[in-house]
Amino acid sequence: MRGPIRLAMVGGGPGSFIGPVHRMAAELDGRIRLVAGTFSRDAAKNASQAQAWGVAADRAYGDYHAMIATEAARPDGAEMVAVVTPNHLHFDVAATALKAGLHVMSDKPATLDLAEARALADIVGASGKLYGLTHTYTGYPMVREAREIVRRGDLGAVRKIVVEYSQGWLSRPIERGGDKQAGWRADPAQSGVGGCIGDIGVHAFNLAEFIGGVRVERLCADVSTVVEGRVLDDDCNVLLRFAGGARGVLVASQISAGARNGLRIAVYGEKGGLSWSHERHTELTVDWLDKPSQTLHAGSPYLGAAAQVASRLPTGHPEGFIEAFANLYRDFAHAISAGRAEAGLVPDIGEGVRGMAFVETAVAASRRGDGWVDLPRSAT
Repeated sequence: MRGPIRLAMVGGGPGSFIGPVHRMAAELDGRIRLVAGTFSRDAAKNASQAQAWGVAADRAYGDYHAMIATEAARPDGAEMVAVVTPNHLHFDVAATALKAGLHVMSDKPATLDLAEARALADIVGASGKLYGLTHTYTGYPMVREAREIVRRGDLGAVRKIVVEYSQGWLSRPIERGGDKQAGWRADPAQSGVGGCIGDIGVHAFNLAEFIGGVRVERLCADVSTVVEGRVLDDDCNVLLRFAGGARGVLVASQISAGARNGLRIAVYGEKGGLSWSHERHTELTVDWLDKPSQTLHAGSPYLGAAAQVASRLPTGHPEGFIEAFANLYRDFAHAISAGRAEAGLVPDIGEGVRGMAFVETAVAASRRGDGWVDLPRSAT
């Protein structure tokens, strides 16, 4: 087996939430090693982060264009780039890396807007390189088990999907008090047209399609701003219609005071339903129409192959957010090493385009009061 895949990172400097998560997840299984980065525009912070993460001083670059060009030319240079910046930089970093012959793993959403996502899809296709999107929750073993249960037809035809992602951390206008994480998320120039819907709504949308196995075709959106003076949305409620006739409800909120990271989903079919909650992520409940309910546990031998591979510990030993994130990086590394053109269960640029189409369509329809609208066919 070849040595670890060499990784460069853009973003993730001091004060970042998601950057350290990417770094820990990427290196967890020993398949990937961080060797270079442009962690911060501030030279001192950039150098400090490189030192903290064991990156050589001469490979902590002040500009990501220079980093990508230099690393691509080195015989021991980076082979892939992790994009962990605010949304407005996602397209340029990813496009630059792909054109230089490097694989890309990007934080979500894929880009600032739908036009960029479509352009990036063309670049990915022309590059011949892998592109992955860290919709983290698809890495959880019991989410993958839920997906397999639905795909096997155990529940019968899917009739309804209900997904909720509620947080309360933006119940006050903390972006106006200097909070870094809130600041860029509340700024359209850095975040795009979607606030809450672009930050966590895309996770809920992706999870509904990932587990449910059906695509959203139409939606009716109420996307709103609750905190006075805030520019972007902080609460959204969306009705969904899926291919094949299934109905759905998606709720995403960052002003639900008291909610921490309340992601949960339920999928109902003809014969029964299943439900999963991020707060009890090692369990999957299956409720049957005419049989006793079941509670399935991560790490158990009765689970399917996808869930088994995603677990590192025996049942009863909880694995969490970092491990789910790491499953995406491990799958991505396997695909690179095997020379595959896709990375299996890792969301790709197609999912990135769909996510951006969902955000822009929902925001625009809500603003106009359009009621039911089609999701663009180019995103299906």
